[in-house]
Amino acid sequence: MQLSDDEIIAQIKTGQDTNKTFRILIEKYQERLYWHIRRMIINHDDTDDVLQNVFVKIWKGLANFREDSNLYTWLYRIATNESITFINKKKKENNISIDNESYHLHAGQADYLMDCDEIQEKLEKALLTLPEKQRAVFHMKYYENMKYTQMSEVVGTSVGALKASYHIAVKKIEHYLIEN
Repeated sequence: MQLSDDEIIAQIKTGQDTNKTFRILIEKYQERLYWHIRRMIINHDDTDDVLQNVFVKIWKGLANFREDSNLYTWLYRIATNESITFINKKKKENNISIDNESYHLHAGQADYLMDCDEIQEKLEKALLTLPEKQRAVFHMKYYENMKYTQMSEVVGTSVGALKASYHIAVKKIEHYLIEN
C-alpha cells in the first residue's frame, strides 16, 4: 500500500493505524535515507545505527510535525543532523580529525574503498577533507540532486550560503583531485 506524505501525516496525527502507517513511511524512505547517511558516514554498520536513530526520532516527533516543510525535507534534516552528530561523536571518541583521510582507513573502511573504482575512491577521499556541513551540502546537491530551496529547509541555512558552500566544496574537491 502506497500512501502520499500528506496521508501518512494525517493517519499518524489521527492515530489511525499508526504502526502500519509508520512501516509504510519506513518502506518509502528507508533506502533514500540510508544512502544519504551512508555518503556522509561511509561505514555500513555505522550507517545502519544512525538510520535506526533517525527513525526513532521520526517516530517520536511525527505526531508533532508542524508541516512547515515537506515531510521529505523534515526527514532529511533529521538524517543530516544525526549524521553530523555521529561524525562529531566519532571524532571525539577517536581523538582524531575526521577531515583526515586516515580516519577513513582507520575506521575499517579499506574494504569499502577496495570495492570502488579509482575515481570514486579519490572522490571519497576528497570528500573526507571537507567540514561536515560542507560535505552534507555537497552530498545533497551532487548525489541527491536536491534544489537549494529544499536544502535550505533541511540545513536551516540561506540559499545564498548553501550555493557558496557548494561552490567552495567543489573547488576544494577539484584542488584535492588535482594535487593527489
